[in-house]
Amino acid sequence: MNETVTIRTLSPREADLQLGALSDVLIDCVEGGASVSFMLPMTRDKAGAFWSRVAEGVAAGARILLVAENGGDIVGTVQVILDQPENQPHRADIAKMLVHRRARKRGIGAALMRAAEDAARKAGKSVLVLDTVTGSDGERLYTRLGWQRVGVIPNYALWPQGGLCDTTYFHKQITPA
Repeated sequence: MNETVTIRTLSPREADLQLGALSDVLIDCVEGGASVSFMLPMTRDKAGAFWSRVAEGVAAGARILLVAENGGDIVGTVQVILDQPENQPHRADIAKMLVHRRARKRGIGAALMRAAEDAARKAGKSVLVLDTVTGSDGERLYTRLGWQRVGVIPNYALWPQGGLCDTTYFHKQITPA
């Protein structure tokens, strides 16, 4: 794999055009055991429907979709969810930070997270929130990147193959641009 990785924001049109590549990353992560809202079997139809809804959110200005590309292939993604309740206009959620298994352990997740924080900052957000499986690589990554652990909710979600897993919530205070 070429080690040159580019992080960029997808436009609404690009999000529509990249449904297949985005689906490949999501399917790989779920099949690899990631608890990211989906159960096995993880079908292309299920993944495509999810990314279609994300593309609609991008088009509506409700979310920002960032991707990591390596040699023209999408190998990772993260979303900044801007659409929040009326009393939380300063907050954004970070969601679906996914890196294809073949591209892990190369700093792509950290680069995606820094880009997501920058995008949120440019969007005027000052409080970021995310959740991840307790004890996961994601939990270690977010801690390294300065995110503050809020707490653990036992038995919060299911693994894709079944069985309960705990979830750790994090927040990060940033200064808007």
